[in-house]
Amino acid sequence: MTVTRTGGHVEVSTGVITVVFGGRNSRTVVRSVSRGSTEIARDGRLVALRQGRYEGGAEVEEFDGRVEKVTVEQDGPVRAVVRVEGRHRHGRRDWLPFTLRFAFHAGAESFKLVHTFVWDGEQKPGSDKGDFLRGLGVRFTVPLRDEAYDRHVRLADSGGGLFAEAVQGITGLRRDPGEAVRKAQIAGEKLPDTSTWDSRVSGRLAYIPKWGDFTLTQPTADGYAIRKRTRSGYGWIPAAAGQRAGGFGYVGGASGGLSFGLRDFWQRHPTQLDIRGAHTDAAEVTLWLYSPDAPPLDLRFYHDGLGQDTYDKQLEGLEITYEDYEPGFGNPYGIARTSELAFWALDATPSAEKLAAQAAAVATPPLLTATPERLHAAGIFGDWAPVDRSNAARKAIEDHLDDLFAYYRDQREDRRWYGFLDYGDVQHTYDNDRHVWRYDVGGYAWDNSELGTDLWLWYHFLRTGSAEAFRFAEAMTRHTGEVDVHHLGKYAGLGTRHGVQHYADSAKQLRISTATNRRFHYFLTGDERTGDLLRELVTAELTFLQVDPQRKVRTDDYEPGDRHALSVGFGTDWGALSAAWLTEWERRGPNAEKAYEKLVNSLRTIADQPNGFFTGDALLDADTGKFAVVTDKSVNVSHLSAVFGLVETNSELVSLLGDKEPEFADAWLKYAQYYNGTNAEKTALTGSTWRSALPAAHSRITAYAARHKDDPTLAKRAWNEFYTGSDTYFPSNDWSRVTIKTPDVLHRTEEIPWISTNSSAQWALAAIQNLALIGDRIPS
Repeated sequence: MTVTRTGGHVEVSTGVITVVFGGRNSRTVVRSVSRGSTEIARDGRLVALRQGRYEGGAEVEEFDGRVEKVTVEQDGPVRAVVRVEGRHRHGRRDWLPFTLRFAFHAGAESFKLVHTFVWDGEQKPGSDKGDFLRGLGVRFTVPLRDEAYDRHVRLADSGGGLFAEAVQGITGLRRDPGEAVRKAQIAGEKLPDTSTWDSRVSGRLAYIPKWGDFTLTQPTADGYAIRKRTRSGYGWIPAAAGQRAGGFGYVGGASGGLSFGLRDFWQRHPTQLDIRGAHTDAAEVTLWLYSPDAPPLDLRFYHDGLGQDTYDKQLEGLEITYEDYEPGFGNPYGIARTSELAFWALDATPSAEKLAAQAAAVATPPLLTATPERLHAAGIFGDWAPVDRSNAARKAIEDHLDDLFAYYRDQREDRRWYGFLDYGDVQHTYDNDRHVWRYDVGGYAWDNSELGTDLWLWYHFLRTGSAEAFRFAEAMTRHTGEVDVHHLGKYAGLGTRHGVQHYADSAKQLRISTATNRRFHYFLTGDERTGDLLRELVTAELTFLQVDPQRKVRTDDYEPGDRHALSVGFGTDWGALSAAWLTEWERRGPNAEKAYEKLVNSLRTIADQPNGFFTGDALLDADTGKFAVVTDKSVNVSHLSAVFGLVETNSELVSLLGDKEPEFADAWLKYAQYYNGTNAEKTALTGSTWRSALPAAHSRITAYAARHKDDPTLAKRAWNEFYTGSDTYFPSNDWSRVTIKTPDVLHRTEEIPWISTNSSAQWALAAIQNLALIGDRIPS
């Protein structure tokens, strides 16, 4: 593996293929892809289509991706990564900033592309005018040197099948060229010299059409179509159809060609693959991340505000639809989407078996990982342990953990939780009357990481080693870290609370963007894009200068604006900040020393509060990470404080720093022991009481206290909270699925009507952590 920089260009060689990148201010991202002395592809570029009105008839403008910066992030000897940044441009307008990462491995004939774009367009609710994305794609030109009958097109179905045709087919003709000729073309091999063919065919080749253009469109998760034509200006012919395409194709011939693929192709519909000009000396391949054949991407907010023009009215709205509305906040500006693509530069048309293997690698890229036992032995990610069914009580919990994951896996398919922006998320709450999830009811629709869904799925993978669980969690991380978070603008660094649209709710909070949810994917894979998301959050406390999460319910005179006195809660807010600082320190990033300083200062000043974590919040100095110490023994306890990653992050902090910061370790231990305590215990400790909401979810912090104090009484209390808490899934719940038949529903479906995602995530996390911490004390 070699990386060279010459004449303002970067060149990467794997030993098999060589890729040359375009320079700054170029519209060409990749100048050429060669295998030996043969150019396989060239002029790799980006294309975005925009129209200024949503309705039909609007003029479509084509934007080219313009390169602003090329950086070598890793230069071998086994792996190389080239990062390309820029924006799409049409005329004088720049739009849709992008970041591309090309990853190469020594000895490989392929490379991977991770494509990220950020939405910076404008769409106004109630207006038909604005920036409407009509298409977004990656395009390469593929030189073709072979005769038309030696050129091949392949497109994959997700089930492993291939649509396989030649640009100029010589099978099925009125006259037979010969069995050897036909078999060679079907196999994608170079045909024998035409002198060996039946002359009735070889002498009439000019009259056999050459099919230059092929298109595969996947408008929904339930159907795709392939069509072809001879060239532009002539009619399209239906060629094939199926349910779910593999997002993979090939164009080339006996002397070489390009395989290409887009991961999660049907899951992120509408998508499309185009091959154009295969009958000429160079075909054009476009992988459409958003299909130009689909309606424009509509990101307008979905209602007119319903008269909610004051905080009082907005709080009333929250009471009925659970949507936290505020004018102007339901804006998609700054959300992002990351896609994964793969390309192979080949010296000849591969066999059907090799192409099918490439298509499978696009859909489910191979990943090297470790066993749950090895990961657990490393002590990573806090309190969890591999699956253990050594007694009946453990087995009952383990079986239900498996049942719960399987239910959400199946619900994703049954309810079609797919789509360009939606794929990866699950929904929040079920509607037992309509027998659907509440997709259209305010804050009950998309989940957006609420109450630790990401964490539950990642811990489920860690302890089971299930590839299926990993893919589910990975898709969620790709979604929640990009679409549910703003990366540009006023809300940059903040995530959006659950709602009908992923960006629609006015609660912009760190509890959604939290690094806690991203750490798993980054440390298990080294994915650079996820690393970007983590680094974006290192100074996330500065978002409090712009947006006060408590603005609608404040009773004091606090106003944001002073970077040395930011109102920050010790739960959902500081839990997210501490995870970001911890991760930057662990990564030894450019801000590691400052992140560590702020982390330690915040630990110490939380411990200095008269009531520690029970104080609830204080004023944070964004430059030092120090909290101002309150002057009284105030108590402010929220049931949400510990259910967005605080438990998991603090477990890691204590294991890493507890010996150096014993006061912090003690402050957290007190919170863990007394949150679910009796009123007498609460009063004796803090001078006040509070309602211990979500007692079963919080049983895991009681378990934490039991483990660290080696206290069997606390362990017994924790299991009692887990089994009898008002928010538990035990002991009386019926886990069997209920079948609802037509015509009572649109499609025959299965439901467990009492399940909701908040409770699912917290019950699962409590089960996992209780088993790890006090599994040896589980009641029989």
